[in-house]
Amino acid sequence: MNNKFVVKDFILITLITSLWVNIAELVRYFGYVRPQMQEYLAVIPDMGKIWDPQILAVWGFWDTLLTVLYVLLFWLCAQVFGNNGKAVAISGLMSWAFVFVLYWTATANMFLASWTTVFVALPMALVETLVASYIASKLYLRSLSPERRFNYHPVRPIGSDKI
Repeated sequence: MNNKFVVKDFILITLITSLWVNIAELVRYFGYVRPQMQEYLAVIPDMGKIWDPQILAVWGFWDTLLTVLYVLLFWLCAQVFGNNGKAVAISGLMSWAFVFVLYWTATANMFLASWTTVFVALPMALVETLVASYIASKLYLRSLSPERRFNYHPVRPIGSDKI
């Protein structure tokens, strides 16, 4: 990876990756989470209402924040491990743990979701984070100039004498 953080590349890669994140979030929400939450929290009126402008704005902010996290965490991992499967796996797993495992554990712990919902939603979210990291990986490779793409070497970790 390029040691230098290029804002233009980051923004473009984040925008493209956000297409996947938005699709994955909507599929998980409408396909599984919403029906489960509406059943589990049936006493709450309008549970799962989505077409309100304020709710849509929060949803958009949430997806943007997720995508920024995925791409930035991938970039940081790629600085240490190189742009490879290891960086994709580490950044995807860390994103998943920091966002979704924490969120769903807290939600179920407060009795706002069933543990059954959690155990189905978490693997779905893991697919989202790993695919988002993979997309960022491929897009960062494309952002390298052709002469740098084939001579690519990851940054050496501090104190390491070999890559």
